[in-house]
Amino acid sequence: MQETVNRRQFLTTAGLSALALTAATEPLFARFSKPSGLKIAYSAITWGGNDAQAITDLASLGYHGIQLRANAFGPYKAKPSELKALLDQNHLTLAMFSSGNVEIDPAKEQSTIDMHVAHASFVKALGGSAIQLTNSARPKDRLPTTEELKRLAFVMNEIGKQTADLGVQATYHNHMHQLGETPEEVEIIVQAMNPKYMKLELDIAHYKQGGGQPEKAVKQYKDIIYALHLKDTMSPLADKPGDAKAYKFVELGRGNVDVPAVFKALDEIKFKGWGIIELDGVPEKDKTPIQCAQINKDYITKTLHVPL
Repeated sequence: MQETVNRRQFLTTAGLSALALTAATEPLFARFSKPSGLKIAYSAITWGGNDAQAITDLASLGYHGIQLRANAFGPYKAKPSELKALLDQNHLTLAMFSSGNVEIDPAKEQSTIDMHVAHASFVKALGGSAIQLTNSARPKDRLPTTEELKRLAFVMNEIGKQTADLGVQATYHNHMHQLGETPEEVEIIVQAMNPKYMKLELDIAHYKQGGGQPEKAVKQYKDIIYALHLKDTMSPLADKPGDAKAYKFVELGRGNVDVPAVFKALDEIKFKGWGIIELDGVPEKDKTPIQCAQINKDYITKTLHVPL
């Protein structure tokens, strides 16, 4: 009888050990179900304005969506069909267009609205359906006031009303060193946004660097998130050990953002939209934009097991 009990204990212990080993060695995201509606795109910003090269490189890596910036408007505004043809030839969808800053100065309100509406018309000609709005008016010597934050939302609402008529969604991008740097500021802005015309493009690295937890923000703003910027942030920095505020954006999985938790949250809210991988620039001088895009692809497909 004692032998039978010992045998049962051995089998139970062995089974639990095997389960623990499996959980420890399987990929981080394999334990979660894949966000079925999530689509992966990549931002061309890392190529520093060489959009044609960015399009070619990203297509060669198997990406299906791209974000372009307002720098493309000048050379192609009179001939958007040429840029659209380049996107089509490389089987890339314009997932998002960085339309630039929104001015809250009343004297500049109409000109800023007109600029973004012109960009939205350009986006429509490229087969896109969304623009990204940012802001550069953060005070240098004080925190922004609630009135300033709400003013930003007001102007964005006006932009969104007009771009909606073109079939283009306006989205707000939270950003360090701008209005909406901290989670508290983002909350004020989002609450003042009209969800009929404005949606949120949540940047998980900026939100983390601003003191927030992006995986919680995904759930908090589940009803208004249109797209996300997927990137990581590293802080503190090895070359600036004494600077607590120093940081840099890095490839996914290299920094402080709990990326698997973000993807798990996206799955839980059944998110259906674009997750746009973005790096403002290459984080180390010996890398190229396409190498960074490959590193990010490997993390998405091999670590998180999410297909492009």
